[in-house]
Amino acid sequence: MKIVVIGGTGLIGSNLVNKLSQRGHTVIGASPATGVNTITGEGLPEVLKNTDVVVDVSNSPSFENQAVLDFFKTSTINLIEAEVYAGVKHHVAMSVVGADRLPDSGYLRAKVAQEEIIRESSVPYSILRSTQFFEFADRIAQSATVNDEVHISPAEFQPIASDEVVAALADVATGTPVNGIVEVAGPVRMPMSEFIRYYLNATEDSRKLIADEHARYFGTELNDESLVPGANPLLGKIKYEDWFKLQLAKV
Repeated sequence: MKIVVIGGTGLIGSNLVNKLSQRGHTVIGASPATGVNTITGEGLPEVLKNTDVVVDVSNSPSFENQAVLDFFKTSTINLIEAEVYAGVKHHVAMSVVGADRLPDSGYLRAKVAQEEIIRESSVPYSILRSTQFFEFADRIAQSATVNDEVHISPAEFQPIASDEVVAALADVATGTPVNGIVEVAGPVRMPMSEFIRYYLNATEDSRKLIADEHARYFGTELNDESLVPGANPLLGKIKYEDWFKLQLAKV
């Protein structure tokens, strides 16, 4: 089948293009860099011609509340309209586990708005909500740093290797539309503060970690139910410490 991956040049998108290509599908990685812009609509009619499945893993260039909302609403509306015209049979989008439980986060409100547009469209769909990626430990630590202290919520979450998210996306994209939400998470639930503590220790980072229940994540405070999956999620098999050791071995 022909599959177009919107956001096909990013971390998830480029790996997904490779994964689906290896499975024998005709895959196009689409992004502004390749002449496809979901905000302006440029290139959409051409790239979606004779397309069976669209997978949207694009992300907003700005996380400012209004900017990120405008991005996901405009991009998704334009994409869905182009899919209807092209006769696309399955729209797949990646979202975030717990997005609907954290309305104080502008980013997650925008992801919920994106999901609503998809649900209300006439295109059969599947939404894959993922937990946070192992790869973003450094980014989380940097965004939470004040002077030499890293303030991280002790709320539980269930991070996952991005390769396992890609595998789940590939399975969803090549399967039957569920017209609902599928969740994917890592194999181990842990406090976010301990996840970041492991990262700081493993990289010999001298910053002091502060487990702070008021620390914000994507602009909102967390509790132990905020970012963990519900019943019967897809579960990865790779544990963080094993993944991290493998990354060090590649250096």
